Amino acid sequence: MIFDTDIFIWIQRGNYKAAQLVDKSKERFLSLQTYLELLQSAKNKKQHDHTKAFLIDYAFKVIPLSENIGHRAAVYIEEYALSHGLRAADAIIAATATEHNMQLCSSNAKHFKPIKELNLKIFKA
Repeated sequence: MIFDTDIFIWIQRGNYKAAQLVDKSKERFLSLQTYLELLQSAKNKKQHDHTKAFLIDYAFKVIPLSENIGHRAAVYIEEYALSHGLRAADAIIAATATEHNMQLCSSNAKHFKPIKELNLKIFKA
């Protein structure tokens, strides 16, 4: 399963259900986009280190960008940006999940619901 950035935010806020969801997952992935967002949101080096340690401790694998992911993300932007407000970061995350035939877990249904071929698991806090 690929986890969206918001799942990590729920965990940082102490949400037990989000932590349990990650803990019960056999394989844990995140897109490079999510990794960058997590590091960017850190307020200092200590938070950077804490984020990286968490990802290592829970054996998360970061899926890098590829030409296919980039192409699919561009298609999603063309198709859904004007009609549904899809943003580039979410398009990259969705494209990563779709290209790797993985389920994406997010609490942001609004961001991803329009993408029909995306296997989306909605997390409710």
